[in-house]
Amino acid sequence: MDMTGTSGITMETPELPIEITTYILSFLHASDRKEASLVCRSWYDASQDHRFQRNQTFKFPASTSSLDLIRGLGRLSCCSLVISHLDGSSLSRAVLLEVGLHLGSRLESLALPGSSVTEASLLALLPHLTSLRRLDLRGLDSLFMSGAFLSRDEQRQQVRVALAGLEELDLSDLRYLSDLTFNRLTGCTPKLHRLSLAGCHIAFEFDPYRGCPVGVVQDSSALLSLRNLRKLLLEQSSTMRGLDLSRTSITPESLRSVAKVEGLRLQELCLRGCKELTDYSVEVLCKHQPGLSSLDLSACTELTSRAVLAVSLGLPNLRSLSLSRDWRITDKGLADLVSLPELKSLDLSECLHVSGAEMVKGLSGPGPRAGLETLIFKSCTYIRDLTVYPLAQLLGASLRELDLSSCVYLTDLSVRAIATYLQGLVVLRLGWCKEISDWGLLGIVEPTKECEPAQEIEDKDPKFTRTFGNMGFFRPPTLLFQEKPRLVTEEDLRVFREQEGASLLALHSLQELDLSACSKLTDSSITQVIRYPDLQRLSLSMLPEISDASLVSVAWHCRSLTSLALSHCPRISDHGIARAAPHLSRLQHLYLSCCDAVTDRSLSVLAQHCKRLRTLDISMCKDISITTVDLLQSQLPFLENVHCRFVGGADLTLTL
Repeated sequence: MDMTGTSGITMETPELPIEITTYILSFLHASDRKEASLVCRSWYDASQDHRFQRNQTFKFPASTSSLDLIRGLGRLSCCSLVISHLDGSSLSRAVLLEVGLHLGSRLESLALPGSSVTEASLLALLPHLTSLRRLDLRGLDSLFMSGAFLSRDEQRQQVRVALAGLEELDLSDLRYLSDLTFNRLTGCTPKLHRLSLAGCHIAFEFDPYRGCPVGVVQDSSALLSLRNLRKLLLEQSSTMRGLDLSRTSITPESLRSVAKVEGLRLQELCLRGCKELTDYSVEVLCKHQPGLSSLDLSACTELTSRAVLAVSLGLPNLRSLSLSRDWRITDKGLADLVSLPELKSLDLSECLHVSGAEMVKGLSGPGPRAGLETLIFKSCTYIRDLTVYPLAQLLGASLRELDLSSCVYLTDLSVRAIATYLQGLVVLRLGWCKEISDWGLLGIVEPTKECEPAQEIEDKDPKFTRTFGNMGFFRPPTLLFQEKPRLVTEEDLRVFREQEGASLLALHSLQELDLSACSKLTDSSITQVIRYPDLQRLSLSMLPEISDASLVSVAWHCRSLTSLALSHCPRISDHGIARAAPHLSRLQHLYLSCCDAVTDRSLSVLAQHCKRLRTLDISMCKDISITTVDLLQSQLPFLENVHCRFVGGADLTLTL
């Protein structure tokens, strides 16, 4: 910059050394640093420092334009690629050839989702990837269908040299994986740390093709057997630390066989959707693999609280546990579970019989307790204010993510407790909590209505309705977990109500907020509270009372938004989008389905201001035309997914 004074002397402002600029940029979020790199050449050079280039992943489909992108990435010291839509065409072969030529020694991770790449193309690439640490081949049935993959000795030798340092291999959802192809591939990867076989057809106890137990005969060319899996785990037990067998038919005895592999010391195990597992199998697992730090038992529907007790007693180093959709689990054992000092993440979503009372008891005890950072209670309908209030107090110093979606009996009192005690939250989900109102978000007790969260529980009188008569006669019996002693009294709640409440604005670190279907919310609270400079994902779908005023306010105060959901908000119109779009330059995902006041004019505004849009949902917007949608797609280079079902006022009955 030139500065000329009245004396005619010209002064040039000196540039900061690149080391200082790099240091300043290190304090920025990745998206902010990306914006700063576009300001001038010196800032761009500083943003290319090696400390900012770690773990960079580039996602793109196979196309002619991707060839230049791959060549440009050759200047990076390391990177990761996710390339989709590869097939047997000459273009796909050219893309893989460029990857091997320009990134071979720099590529750390490669994934090929949604592709049908040929054996020849991949085998021509793999020998060049000498620095590869992670390889994702999930769903690539085209490689294994013939059974000839890596069948030649010279091919295996070349791939073995290149993949000697591979640490993670993902073979999920491969229908044609067999003992032979599995052995050939894993024979080239001698130091695996993590292996995923989720969704694969594995014969754990009986070979249906040969009509005999697994392991009686030689390796199968039709399916993968437990014997072969155990053989690999035994050979690589010194390095293997993570295993994913989700959505397989693994039996209790098979899991026992895997857990007892000599020398195997797993740290991560994922068994999501393994419906044949029992409490006994979990007990055996905890006995033989006590070093587990991450365990996923989601949708293992035969498990009960006995499995929870086994985990609590047998896995002292556990940091992450998912029990989502384990419907038979109750509060029993949760007090011991939250006493594990290393536990950071707990997912109890859709555990329909969990009330949280035992968790409060465990966290309130004199002994060690978990410093939970992530707590998920999604669709736990027995979670009430009497649970959320003490949990907020007990976890206030550590909790960063809280999901209370579809906890339908929560009221404004829970929101006030969250705003008062959980001010370090980064993620908060309250979708479908229909009793939450403006008063809760604003931190004010409604002056005309006392908030009594336990009133429904304490009121034992029969209820009369004009239609169904005396429903009190049909009251279901009290469940066992409702009879447990409460640690929070009505006096505690009364004192809390008399305190000056904090508004949701106190959560100044929020990056994700979900208020979907909280239908009592209006512009009164949204415009005053949703003011988070770091907020990236916001859902206000199905809020019929909010209008353009809320949209404009959110856009003005939340400049970092990358995802915004406004579906089924009938009062959002072209006017609001026209005023908001200039402030939403970072927006990548926008959902406007069933917003009847949105027309073609909004799409023109989005094309002008939201150049980074990748996903747009305008389904059932009756005043939007297909012609305008096509024009928008030609104007926005990153737009990948456009949902436009029944636009233009299409008759749903005729279409269906």
